[in-house]
Amino acid sequence: MKTSKTSRVSLAAALAAGAVLVLSGPAFAHVSVQPGEAAKGGYATLNFKVPNERDNASTTQLEVNFPTDQPLSSVMPQDIPGWTVTVEKTKLDKPLTVHGKQINEAVTKVTWSGGKIEPGKFQQFPVSVGKLPDNADQMVFKAIQTYDNNEVVRWIEEAKEGAAEPQNPAPVLKLTAAKAADGHHDDAKKPADSDDHAKEGHEEAAAKSGSDTTARALGIAGIVVGLGGLAFGIASRRRAS
Repeated sequence: MKTSKTSRVSLAAALAAGAVLVLSGPAFAHVSVQPGEAAKGGYATLNFKVPNERDNASTTQLEVNFPTDQPLSSVMPQDIPGWTVTVEKTKLDKPLTVHGKQINEAVTKVTWSGGKIEPGKFQQFPVSVGKLPDNADQMVFKAIQTYDNNEVVRWIEEAKEGAAEPQNPAPVLKLTAAKAADGHHDDAKKPADSDDHAKEGHEEAAAKSGSDTTARALGIAGIVVGLGGLAFGIASRRRAS
């Protein structure tokens, strides 16, 4: 009876663990943007990571939509062997001025097609972007994943603060404050620190050199005194004889 009861408990625990894995699987296998954060007002290379979630179909297309209320002056996708990339632009209601140049249109959609992400594999789609907004904390890129069995998965749901992650979350890029100023301060301190270390090294070397010289002088003097004593002893023995 005890063995049977233990077996039933073990079976129930195994089934519960399996259910948790099944339910939590999709949350970890969604389309994402990496790295997950970038500096405000700067440029960055983003990788849209696309895992294949199906066992019986391959991903053949990815569509990434760029937020129209946060237009970027530059969006340059990297060529990927076996994939065709299409870039769509939209005219801006309010032109952007970047490096003194006026930009009247911005990229609103990038689509990769013609390739294949097989079951159990993933693919990264790199894009160089900029200039990132300096007045926002994040950018949301809504993505659409298409399989060769005509299934379409829309990764377009935005997470709400305090709520659980949605079933099909959109890729989110966190925007952080630039840290260039701190880096300059650190660099400014380095030469002084290096000089101090160098000075300490020279002093230690000089002290060590002095000690070595003194030790050698004392050693030589000891040898001379010893030889003198030996000669005196030999001479005394000869006189005695």
